[in-house]
Amino acid sequence: MYQDFQTHLTSELAAIKEAGLFKNERLIASPQGADIVVNGKHVLNFCANNYLGLANHPALIAAAKKAMDERGYGMSSVRFICGTQDCHKELEQAISRYFGTEDAILYAACFDANGGVFEPLLTEEDAIISDALNHASIIDGVRLCKAQRFRYANADMAELEEQLKAAQSCRFRLIVTDGVFSMDGNVCPLDKIYELANRYNAMIMVDESHSAGVVGKTGRGVTELYQLRGKVEILTGTLGKAFGGAVGGFTTGKKEIIDLLRQRSRPYLFSNSLPPMVVAAGIEMFAMMDKTNELQDKLHRNTDYFREKMLAAGFDIKPTQSAICAVMLYDAKLSQEFSAKLQDEGIYVTGFYYPVVPKGQARIRVQISAAHEQEHLDKCIEAFIKVGKMLEVI
Repeated sequence: MYQDFQTHLTSELAAIKEAGLFKNERLIASPQGADIVVNGKHVLNFCANNYLGLANHPALIAAAKKAMDERGYGMSSVRFICGTQDCHKELEQAISRYFGTEDAILYAACFDANGGVFEPLLTEEDAIISDALNHASIIDGVRLCKAQRFRYANADMAELEEQLKAAQSCRFRLIVTDGVFSMDGNVCPLDKIYELANRYNAMIMVDESHSAGVVGKTGRGVTELYQLRGKVEILTGTLGKAFGGAVGGFTTGKKEIIDLLRQRSRPYLFSNSLPPMVVAAGIEMFAMMDKTNELQDKLHRNTDYFREKMLAAGFDIKPTQSAICAVMLYDAKLSQEFSAKLQDEGIYVTGFYYPVVPKGQARIRVQISAAHEQEHLDKCIEAFIKVGKMLEVI
């Protein structure tokens, strides 16, 4: 039997390679940071989710080491059996304080948080109205739920309103959106979504994975940006991007929602607890965020500087309120060639093209970090200009 299946798989893999979509893992031989070692060569990293530069921060490393000494390496249990330490509850409380919510629940990843949020809360009597560009984890989570599904074009409020009208016969309605859409870097129009939710008696869920730590004056995410702290029913997010870059996800929001997730959310009930070292580093990270806004301020300065210089150089960049700058090239082959030549110049980025983005919308996604110094940004901009002229983009 496997011989036939093996032939099928070989054909599938060949088709992926033929389409230029085969993913190869590039090996890094250094800690994650602004300057990394790839193939024995130092390159500047502009494609990590390390927005606040905390992935190799000494305070987080020290907290993790101390936790291993005091609480051990792992939990070997799910939370409700014997997998909850005092530090797990402390981290959940820190998350709630940070976002101005009532309670929080930890998961192994935000993929699990999104995968485990819908089915325990909603039934076939209810409706989920989802942005068309929401993350794959939201799409998968919605598929696991029996609620009726409605979809609206990315950030299209007229279409969202039409879908809300169509869902009025349902018992409960939940609007679901990414906070920052990771391919374009645009922030969801939460203020307008909130107005429509009030008008049509709907709840809201926001995935803050790419916006938490980044968006808003103090990095508290899109609810801070739109002055809606505590008014959105459900937020999900990750510890794996701005918040240290390790593992771990969370759902935070209304107390009763979190209480029911603890009883019924399958990824929470049937997955191992986060290890103490990750939890302790998370607690230390949120303590840092409470003390200073220095990293967010630097990230915002870096992003503004990069965008201004790149636009002045003649590049086409999508509007962004996040740390994601989409440098538009439109042609898939060009995006691959451009990113390869940038790596030759010591700049580590990735080209994205169909089916990750729509056809004819290929781009290089540049991700800015507080770990970048101005000389890093200048070197990146100079490399873009050099390659851009070489390939007749500018």
